Amino acid sequence: MSVASADQDILAIHGGPPARAVFLPYGRHSIDDSDIEAVVQTLRSAWLTTGPKIAEFEEAIAAFVGAKYGVSFSSGTASLHAAAFTAGLQSGDEAITTPLTFAATANCVLYQGATPIFADVESETLNIDPGQVQARISARTKAIVPVDYAGHPADLWEILRLADQHGLIVIEDACHALGAQLKHHRIGSISHMAVFSFHPVKHLTTGEGGMVVTDNPHFAETLRRFRNHGIDSDARTRQAAGQWHYEMVLLGFNYRLSDIACALGLQQLTKIETNLSRRAEIARRYTEAFRNMSGIRPPGVQSGADPAWHLYPIRLELEKLSGTRDQILQALRAENIGAGVHYIPVHLHRYYRDRFGYKGGEYPIAEDAHRRLISLPMFHAMSDDDVKDVIAAVRKVLAHFSN
Repeated sequence: MSVASADQDILAIHGGPPARAVFLPYGRHSIDDSDIEAVVQTLRSAWLTTGPKIAEFEEAIAAFVGAKYGVSFSSGTASLHAAAFTAGLQSGDEAITTPLTFAATANCVLYQGATPIFADVESETLNIDPGQVQARISARTKAIVPVDYAGHPADLWEILRLADQHGLIVIEDACHALGAQLKHHRIGSISHMAVFSFHPVKHLTTGEGGMVVTDNPHFAETLRRFRNHGIDSDARTRQAAGQWHYEMVLLGFNYRLSDIACALGLQQLTKIETNLSRRAEIARRYTEAFRNMSGIRPPGVQSGADPAWHLYPIRLELEKLSGTRDQILQALRAENIGAGVHYIPVHLHRYYRDRFGYKGGEYPIAEDAHRRLISLPMFHAMSDDDVKDVIAAVRKVLAHFSN
């Protein structure tokens, strides 16, 4: 949906015509008639929640990623909380994680009364640096919480080596990485627990929702109880057994995902390989266009990694540009390109500054990346014309701001 004009080189923010007539968001869900029909069938069934679709969806996701167990939750954040509880985090404990993530990754540690300890990221992938993790392991450390940033797997084998050496649990925040692979192992089959999100901008959606996958049967049982008020059985199991009695055996939450959501997720899962392939193609076209463009650093891919491309984060070479990241971001948005920033480093949020005394400068690689990062639109429903518009808009804006 490009716009042609004799004044097309004038930035839209300065009164020129935008690169697109209609705003293109950075992410968006994709729902078709088969998804709608799957939900309608469940609405007509005997179960809207705690029914058969939940186990079916859990088993399907676990099989897809190569894990033994999947336990669904009402959101990715609820899944992280459940994983932190299951890992035994409590007051006095520490868990090491990355500052370059959504706040929920660190918040789940706080929910358990434990303390998140940040370790800086690697420059190439912006994933947590195992060397920095090792330097922060203490007698209080109980878990490591790596993030597969933008869908690129973290250095999980090295993180697991550190965890095994020190008796720690790895809770992998894989909310960006459903379908990604590391050395031919699907993400979800490597860490002690891996957490996925089914938010609408992710690779498949249940509306809101999440899941923890694990090979540990004790973890799986604890996760199931935690999401259901700490109760030792669910309503469908009791009905099938002709029993009414149940007991609360731990302090849990109502973090259940509904059958309605799981029906949608199951149908979306049938399209996951196509969605992943489309995202990879969009990333390839972006990288090809930007590889030799002055002022831009495309995201790197480590050998042995096959990212899931939840995001496509470019970094601006600000030394070669006359504007700031925010000026360039606003110029792109004026061109109707829904660029965003992922993320403000967690320790720089006001809450973390006030509570822990962070001043800035503690994690220089993550903080420098934040000053340069722009996430370009990346979702599998993007058309070829959408991709062309993004590339054209980036070229237009960067040409204006080039020194």
